[in-house]
Amino acid sequence: MKAVKWIAASVGIAAVGAAAAVYAQSRQTEEPDFAVISAEEDFEIRDYPALLVAEVTHDGSRERASGPSFRRLAAYIFAQDRPAGGDRIAMTSPVLQDETQPGEWRMRFVMPAKYTLETLPPAPSDIALTQMPARRMAAIRFSGNGSARDLALMEARLRDWMAAQGLMPAGGAEFAFYDAPMVPGPLRRNEVLIPVAP
Repeated sequence: MKAVKWIAASVGIAAVGAAAAVYAQSRQTEEPDFAVISAEEDFEIRDYPALLVAEVTHDGSRERASGPSFRRLAAYIFAQDRPAGGDRIAMTSPVLQDETQPGEWRMRFVMPAKYTLETLPPAPSDIALTQMPARRMAAIRFSGNGSARDLALMEARLRDWMAAQGLMPAGGAEFAFYDAPMVPGPLRRNEVLIPVAP
């Protein structure tokens, strides 16, 4: 019985160690530069530059669309499914998701800053490479697993805060996920972002 407990404890320690290693690695992943215009508790107003992204859409709920979308984009950046092959593209964070119309979810990987539309490897026909324009975004940051309930709650909080600041939304909410699924919820960084009207 002691041996079983020792093995279980060892497995638990190894899992925590692996999660910590993934978490530490995620902190070194390239993220888009942005300028913080104002900050208040968990809320920020940010100015983002133009961002180059690879994006794909899938139908269904956000949860059901997430897996296929992530796998398609990962196959592109890791050179597993490209018309012309080529080198791997480094993973960045966050992974972005938004609902383009009811029941259709778009996922975006931000491309590393060293690339341009001209220097990115060509993508399969179902993946779009596009330049997002520079934007001002309101953001709320939170930890946890990014469940539908949490996202809805945080979106409502962000909209209430924007209204109190006299800020008008210029589009729908976007969800940003910074960490791998094996990172424990309390250590994860998630955000809801809403574009701000000029």
